[in-house]
Amino acid sequence: MFEEVKKNFGFGCMRLPQKDDKIDYEEMCKMVDYFIESGFNYFDTAHGYHDGASEIAVRECLTKRYPRDKYLLTDKLTGTYFEKEEDIRPFFQSQLDACGVDYFDFYLMHSQNKTFFEKFKACKAYETALELKKEGKIKHFGISFHDSADVLEQILKEYPEIEVVQIQFNYVDYNNPAIQSKKCYDVCRKYNKPIIVMEPVRGGNLANLPDDVAQILKDLNGGSEASYAIRYCASFEGIFMTLSGMSNMEQMKDNMSFMKEFKPLDEKEKEALKQVTEKLDAKKLIRCTGCRYCVEGCPKKIRIPDLFTDMNTKALYRTFNSDWYYMIHTMNRGKASECIKCGKCEIVCPQKLPIRELLVGVAKEFEKKDEE
Repeated sequence: MFEEVKKNFGFGCMRLPQKDDKIDYEEMCKMVDYFIESGFNYFDTAHGYHDGASEIAVRECLTKRYPRDKYLLTDKLTGTYFEKEEDIRPFFQSQLDACGVDYFDFYLMHSQNKTFFEKFKACKAYETALELKKEGKIKHFGISFHDSADVLEQILKEYPEIEVVQIQFNYVDYNNPAIQSKKCYDVCRKYNKPIIVMEPVRGGNLANLPDDVAQILKDLNGGSEASYAIRYCASFEGIFMTLSGMSNMEQMKDNMSFMKEFKPLDEKEKEALKQVTEKLDAKKLIRCTGCRYCVEGCPKKIRIPDLFTDMNTKALYRTFNSDWYYMIHTMNRGKASECIKCGKCEIVCPQKLPIRELLVGVAKEFEKKDEE
């Protein structure tokens, strides 16, 4: 299945290179060229990535510069961009136009959970996508998923036409009860659905480990921290694509170095990752991947992922540098204490974090002086 896919590693366009707070087209073009020259051809985007700029960057750096048979492009239907069935086709066409293509190789119902699935069903989004597939505007139809395994099974039962499932999957979330990576993986295998992995490096967190944890991997005398995370995912049966959101050429070259001639993890490497997971769990860090889905709808304009990063950094290093960044991240934006607990953030959080509760802790840590 999916014979057109050249290799099992994809270029995720959610965390593209930046320059002056905009996507750096020059750097991205170099990365696209290196990716394709290395024998890879799968690219993944969505309308909300980079506040709508990712699709356009894909057009400028990929689709304008390469023949259509040189790449595979995945895009997604996101629930925040339609309210009724009649909205879907115009939005889909705007995505084709933004990306500069006549069809998508893969089109996914984005970020499906129990709540979003009900909306997609009410608006006949799945049916519309399947019609677009019959018209040749979509080659393959699937979903990206963030919820419990029982909800995934419900969706696959109701829509057996689904060809592929994209799930969050990495070594720290494999047995995480909130993410249920293993259980979702098992459901996909049960229904014989090829799997696309997102967040293999968990938003970069698994490529920037605390020193004491990183030493476990250094002792292997092998590759980078990211290499073990990505190879972990790609080692499982049924994983047909592992995505990586590469932000610069250095990351691109590192990933190519071990995915060109892919080798599954050996038992020693698996044991090391088990030790890494145990040490990370003991630190009780906030498991935010920085997807920023929570930011768009926040009525107080709180930069939630940035504040969680400040909190994690403070927990790891106990330096005043985190206090400085907290001040920067809340300048002309909402502070953690200004959260009105509306819950909009928690509805869209793929990690199912108790964001409102966590912000209380952030406020206690960083706003002590304000209370004095």
